[in-house]
Amino acid sequence: MYQLNVCTRSGKITQYQLDVGVHTLGKDKECDVVLLDRYVSRRHAELVLSETAASIHDVGSTNGIWHNAQRIIGHRRLDSGDSFQIGELTLTVSTKKMAPTDRLNNGHDVNFADDNHDKKMLQESDDLKILKQAIHAQVLEYLDLHKRTILHTFSTDQLRREARQAAEVVMANEKLEIPEYINRDQLTKEIVDEAIGLGPIEPLLADDTVTEIMINGEDHVYVERGGKIEKTSLRFSSASSVMSAIERIVTPLGRRVDEASPMVDARLSDGSRVNAIIPPLSLAGPVLTIRKFAKDRFTIDRLVELGTLSKEMASFLEICVRSRRNIVVSGGTGSGKTTTLNVLSDFIPDTERIITIEDAAELQLSQQHVVSLESRPPNVEGKGLVSVRDLVRNALRMRPDRIVIGECRGGEALDMLQAMNTGHDGSLTTGHANSARDFLSRLEVMVLMSGMDLPVRAIREQIVSAIDVILQQTRFSDGTRRITGIAEVDGMEGDVILLQPIFEYRQSGRTSGGAIVGEFTGLGYAPSFYVELESSGEMLDRALFGRGTERSDAEPLDYGANGR
Repeated sequence: MYQLNVCTRSGKITQYQLDVGVHTLGKDKECDVVLLDRYVSRRHAELVLSETAASIHDVGSTNGIWHNAQRIIGHRRLDSGDSFQIGELTLTVSTKKMAPTDRLNNGHDVNFADDNHDKKMLQESDDLKILKQAIHAQVLEYLDLHKRTILHTFSTDQLRREARQAAEVVMANEKLEIPEYINRDQLTKEIVDEAIGLGPIEPLLADDTVTEIMINGEDHVYVERGGKIEKTSLRFSSASSVMSAIERIVTPLGRRVDEASPMVDARLSDGSRVNAIIPPLSLAGPVLTIRKFAKDRFTIDRLVELGTLSKEMASFLEICVRSRRNIVVSGGTGSGKTTTLNVLSDFIPDTERIITIEDAAELQLSQQHVVSLESRPPNVEGKGLVSVRDLVRNALRMRPDRIVIGECRGGEALDMLQAMNTGHDGSLTTGHANSARDFLSRLEVMVLMSGMDLPVRAIREQIVSAIDVILQQTRFSDGTRRITGIAEVDGMEGDVILLQPIFEYRQSGRTSGGAIVGEFTGLGYAPSFYVELESSGEMLDRALFGRGTERSDAEPLDYGANGR
């Protein structure tokens, strides 16, 4: 048994109880479900219901059927609770649980109290979702947000007040039947959040314990707390609400997300990283991922307190930045590379001019003389693309003292190496890799992606000449993030790049609660540039590196039997 709810623009809801089979929808009185709307064809669609699934089929209508902001071509499978639009009507299909008597007839035991409670909760959830969809649509119409006529003239507080007033007017004037169990104030707040904010995830954005928010369609919202992923009970009223939230994020940044460009990287006003991907690429509906930035910027002392690195490592990194060494922060996704890059930038003197280059601006440098550059995707016509590589080349003409690249992932690697080798010492960047050795291998591939047919030896010579220090950052299974290694790029031996490990993190076990324990260890080697610094008169503490500070042969970067 299925239930079909038909909601008009005014919020009036009509319910149909439908059995398994094929049901016709349209304006003709002979249809199983008669839809009285000016945009509905006489025979508009067929709703196919089976024991296990439901699907909607356009039978040649003029104005089509819309699902997740896309017109349905042919058949489209529907999950329980899915909504689709025909004309100005919103239709929602949901399964109905089998009655207790039916279960008994089938020979199954049943707990009547539990079954009645489940039915009540299911009905409340469906009723609330339908009600929110109806009010949300009318609030948007009231505010005319789809034309963006007031977004640029009202402040956030003014817009929120207007949206709240609109929701109250809609609920009062249309005389919607709001069940007693629904808190009207809470309902109004949720409607306002969906109309002008980011909907039900607004509280998550304000929760400092949440580091990442993952929205998989309208019904599944996950968060990361303490490095662990957990599912929440939050949900959006519809897929179109998720799409609206995505558009409100990307539109002010001059970016777009639609069927022609279904993927986008963006940011929130606080610098939090945003990625969105929508159908047809995403089969789960609109998917939104938000990696939150902490309200209070991390400092090196805070990272030491959290166990990300040791005091000795912090002192060494400060010397590296102040002495204008080129540093790369390597690590996996979510390992904390951008946070570490921000912290390292604190050691850059205020007297220097810094150019930052990113796909989506996230870095939050504390210096005054900072110029932030952000790449631009192509427009609807496929023109106007400005890549990170274009920005790196342009930055060289802007008289930078330091160049900070948010992430190196393609052909810009060659331009970055050339910049580091032509007087722009002290540059910083990040890259994805599982170890310092892996990063050097990936860096070779990225240089080749530039389209330049360079010999491998020439590329490695550029790398050795440009990069001084590589930090490896890791996110462990218990959710902690640590700098697990610091190594110096220490020349070449034949065609092989040499790496000199300086610090490392050694895991020793786990606590009874599953937390990983270990210690940071200096390996007793002072990097080669320490000799240069000491020769220039700087007083340096070699005790930072642990037992002994005499240098030994560096470890070769082993590429295998073929020397690569």
